Amino acid sequence: MEIQSPMAGMLLRFAVAVGDVVESGQEVAVLESMKMEVPVTASDGGRVASLCHEPGTFVQEGDALVILE
Repeated sequence: MEIQSPMAGMLLRFAVAVGDVVESGQEVAVLESMKMEVPVTASDGGRVASLCHEPGTFVQEGDALVILE
């Protein structure tokens, strides 16, 4: 399952690492858009298989941020 960016913005940081188990509603990343920090949460639970971008990268709406298995 992919956790996608809800908007275009700068990826500030991840709140999870590869191998972490996340629950539905848990914060997995933080984006910055228009000088506001926007948390990105998991809609479902799972184990983090990969992080798709490096912090500091500009992402578009719909880009995969985290892959859960």
